[in-house]
Amino acid sequence: MSEKQEIIKRLLDLQKRFIDIEHDGKFSAEEYYDSDGDSELAAHKREYAELATKLVDIAHAEKGSHR
Repeated sequence: MSEKQEIIKRLLDLQKRFIDIEHDGKFSAEEYYDSDGDSELAAHKREYAELATKLVDIAHAEKGSHR
């Protein structure tokens, strides 16, 4: 599996996990917006953002474009 495919798979896994956490009511509105915190949700959001940025960088490299 290519790096791009692995990132997409992980992003989809993270989305599913987020939906499960959200439906279970395991976080408050404050936790949702506190991306700098130490909560599981904050770590989750940071990982998602990092992977999404990496995926965009890969897509730009494939097309020879720049951000």
